[in-house]
Amino acid sequence: MKRKIGLSSQILIGLVLGALVGYLFPDFGDKLKPFGDAFLRMIKMIVVPLIFSTLVMGIAGTGDFKKLGRLGGKAIIWFEFATTIALAIGLLFMNIAEPGVGVTLSASAANASNAAAASQHSVDLVDYAVHIIPTNIVDAMARQDMLQIIFFACFFGVAVAHIGGKGETIVDICQSVAEAMFKVTGYVMHFAPIGVFAMIAYTVGSYGIAMLIPLGKLILSVACATALFICVVALIASVFTGINFFHVIRALKDILFLAFSTASSEAALPGAMKRLEELGVPKTIVTFVMPTGYSFNLDGSTLYSSAGILFIAQLYGIQMPIEQQLLVMVTLMLSTKGIAGVPGAGIIVVAATAAAFNLPTEGVAILLGIDRLLDMIRTICNVCGNCMATVVVACWEKELNKATFNEKYRAFLGGKNS
Repeated sequence: MKRKIGLSSQILIGLVLGALVGYLFPDFGDKLKPFGDAFLRMIKMIVVPLIFSTLVMGIAGTGDFKKLGRLGGKAIIWFEFATTIALAIGLLFMNIAEPGVGVTLSASAANASNAAAASQHSVDLVDYAVHIIPTNIVDAMARQDMLQIIFFACFFGVAVAHIGGKGETIVDICQSVAEAMFKVTGYVMHFAPIGVFAMIAYTVGSYGIAMLIPLGKLILSVACATALFICVVALIASVFTGINFFHVIRALKDILFLAFSTASSEAALPGAMKRLEELGVPKTIVTFVMPTGYSFNLDGSTLYSSAGILFIAQLYGIQMPIEQQLLVMVTLMLSTKGIAGVPGAGIIVVAATAAAFNLPTEGVAILLGIDRLLDMIRTICNVCGNCMATVVVACWEKELNKATFNEKYRAFLGGKNS
């Protein structure tokens, strides 16, 4: 009997073929961009109804508001703990590796213009806090403003829970919507290998492989810092919960590879939520922690942002003393909240923070040239960090123990190998 090629293998083949086509036939690779855009648009059409329905279902379906408060409190504590580690590792690694030292600057006029435009986005905490409250939830959904959607969904979910039996119908509808969107996700994922092939071919065809050589040290530094962060957090979580989090990562490897290939947390979100439920994490916790972490626990984006700021300073020989780096940490800890899990969003935060600390905005243009690759690295960290946070909160709530996880993990491996 012939063994069918799995989705992760198909995506890997698409990734390799896309890189080859982009390198050998750059003009053709550039023309494949619409196919990649079409795939990402299909992914984006899933996210709003999925997150809204699962969040309302998670809040209203919990019923126990003391438990809901505990879930939120524990999730936030872990989010901030992981974010602090990400920022610290990013700054520490950049101070040791110093990838910005000795790099030849060659920003194009177009990229410099883009960087200057991005730098106009300043971080105003008062405006930021007020902006979370939507004036029109339909408009917020149309713009895919996840913070505003989450804010409204939380209020709506609490209201549904408080209207008693009448709210059960709404919860059932949200559950049906969520299940339908998971099914739609399955259909869309059949196009993932084609979408990945087109996006990689376009990226390599447009920017070329040669331009990555001078900045290879930065890419390697961010990749190593990300790997170190995942290992450190996995070790801490394993000690804290008694569960082997490296097994959690192994069970999520195809989801993480999809996130890496598409550079979009959105692409991996539905599959990650379903996989965590398969590993024994209760649906009420998955549907609450995962969507919340989608906006508040983007560890890869925070790590990249701290690395990007220090890289720009090194490019121009600007010394940043430790107290200023700590201030950068605090700034990024706030400004990275709410970064959408879509390609390229992190560069806005880097540009805004660079401007806030009087760093040359032209340095952001250098990052723009390789942002696609860096985005792929930070996206896999975002997804992995959110999945680990969900499992930690489940264990903290004593709703997932070591025996249950090991049993579900073995069943998952057995089902996968059969």
